[in-house]
Amino acid sequence: MTARAPADFDAENAQNLEDIEKQFAVKAVQHMETYWAILEKVKGSTLRLTQLDDEIYEHLMREFPDFDPAATIDEDAMKSKEGKEKWRGFIMAYKDKVNDFNFGTLVRANPKFEYGNEEMIFVTRMQFYAIEIARNRNGLNDWIYEKAQKEKTAKSSK
Repeated sequence: MTARAPADFDAENAQNLEDIEKQFAVKAVQHMETYWAILEKVKGSTLRLTQLDDEIYEHLMREFPDFDPAATIDEDAMKSKEGKEKWRGFIMAYKDKVNDFNFGTLVRANPKFEYGNEEMIFVTRMQFYAIEIARNRNGLNDWIYEKAQKEKTAKSSK
């Protein structure tokens, strides 16, 4: 069950409570670990992340025509005032369509690398979905499955 803030909760003036921040961090890491485990078992190019993958992908390409799923994400541009405004419009389109659409999670800055301190960006769930759906559609995460299968084969032949 997901906890919800009371209706009179003022997020703009709320204190950053350390325990709450830790809980969000734990959830984001759990999401990251789960996604990685799935990519090790299923080729990304065959994976559907939501029932709306087609819609999300088409919307991403329409709103961000220069988005290159193979490129390293420019976090500064994404989180600039202009970037935030553009992404906010994209994200809010899924407010009533995707559970936890604005929940924080982690995405790799570049699809060629595993998760790591220098390779992660904190984003909303919708940004994660958009980026990873595009990467999967372009086969950019298939290497994770292939690497895991090689390791599994090597391990079983010992």
